[in-house]
Amino acid sequence: MPGLKKRSVNLAGHATSVALEPEFWVVLENIAKERRISLAALIAELDSKRGESLLASFCRLSALAFVQGRGGPKRKKA
Repeated sequence: MPGLKKRSVNLAGHATSVALEPEFWVVLENIAKERRISLAALIAELDSKRGESLLASFCRLSALAFVQGRGGPKRKKA
């Protein structure tokens, strides 16, 4: 996975890793900083909202939505 940066997070008591491009990590860090929460807390929140989406994909969409000024993707209802 060239160009991807992996980070380990603990989600619901389970260790996992998320691999994203560095540019997405910068945006997610900015979101967390703006909201005054840790990056881990932000990732856990996104995980709880992602529904059937892959976590890395949902993180990318959330970062993109933030940059575009929409605040985040909406979870699809099943």
